Amino acid sequence: MHLFPWLICALGAAFYIYEYVLRITPGVITHELMAYFSINALVVSNLAAFYYYAYTPMQLPVGVLMDRFGPRRLLTFACLCCVIGSYMFGATTHLTVASVGRFLIGLGSAFAFVGVLKLATIWLPPNRFALISGLTSALGAIGAAVGFVSIQHIINHINWHQMVMYTAFSGIILAAVMFFVIKDRPSNIPVAHTQIDWADVIQGFIAVIKNPFIWVNGMVGCLLYLPASVFAELWGKQYLQAAHGYTANEAVVSLSLVFFGFAIGGPVFGFFSDYFKNRRYPMVIGAIVAAITFSAILYVPNLTHTVVNILLFIFGISYGAQIIVFAIGRELSPVYAAATAIAVTNMFVMLSGSIFETMVGKFLTLGWDHTVKDGVPIYSGADFTHALTVIPIALIAGIGLMFLLKETHAKLNSETVEQDKVISSD
Repeated sequence: MHLFPWLICALGAAFYIYEYVLRITPGVITHELMAYFSINALVVSNLAAFYYYAYTPMQLPVGVLMDRFGPRRLLTFACLCCVIGSYMFGATTHLTVASVGRFLIGLGSAFAFVGVLKLATIWLPPNRFALISGLTSALGAIGAAVGFVSIQHIINHINWHQMVMYTAFSGIILAAVMFFVIKDRPSNIPVAHTQIDWADVIQGFIAVIKNPFIWVNGMVGCLLYLPASVFAELWGKQYLQAAHGYTANEAVVSLSLVFFGFAIGGPVFGFFSDYFKNRRYPMVIGAIVAAITFSAILYVPNLTHTVVNILLFIFGISYGAQIIVFAIGRELSPVYAAATAIAVTNMFVMLSGSIFETMVGKFLTLGWDHTVKDGVPIYSGADFTHALTVIPIALIAGIGLMFLLKETHAKLNSETVEQDKVISSD
């Protein structure tokens, strides 16, 4: 029985890995999507971003819904949303239906990470919470890395429609296992009929959004997440092929290094931020290194594949500093609004996919010389370099915003503590 709580949390983590693979799938098949739907970079970017159009706003209510209805039913429902969305995405010949499919995948995926954290709070001791959240984040990145290579390997042998159908079928199995194995509480804990106190929810939300530092912190997180949402998840494969002469197989292996780097960098930057009780400077260092390494990849000519791969790995490690924004959001907010602060921060972070994926697609389309091969628009290395310049610009802007942030020194500020004392005494 001592392993059962870990099994339950592992199933939640498996769903998070599953949805992460669904998230990055368009980045592996951008060429195939443009050929199949006869679309350009702007439209395929918008198609991929439909995931974020659902995922981003859903970050606000998922925590409340998880508290009210429990993780078992909601995670099963969420996984089935991903299954239905995957089926629609892979089976249709209509772009609109495929976009709705991506939207449903984003809707279901919005519950994944919060669901793992909810299971950890129910089934594991409090001193294991940080471990499970860190492991889940790392596993998600590793899942994306393995997923990139695996999807490419699969579509080398079958078409992308069949591959998407296989992921949908896998989701059915996962949903069934979660429904029958996950329990909402240990058997020795009585059923708690949780009622949502909307007054408390609204009070916490207002307390968070009234804090200008929350907005600044959220914008920093958004800008620092661009390397993942725009490059690693969507356009990285096409860029490496066009600008550095990679084959499709070589490109996905190299991109996996970005995710492996992030899996290392996130915990490492988080550790040093806690150890030195400083939030700003680890993020500044990470963003500076990310901007330098990505600029080198974009602008330095005649780099060997080995050098590019090393730079990609360092790039992944360095933008892992982005996870510190969640600690800052928590520390800037009252204790009673901690979950809301994290949800709002994550919503800001995910705006990067909603806004900048489409923006980069637009820049690619504007620079395109109308070269077409087999009905597919061909974008040059120069087109990608110009369009992806938004990433180092965003990282530099993020560095500037960091100096507008209030340094929390890894603890609640006195104003927040006093607010909590007032709330607890009411």
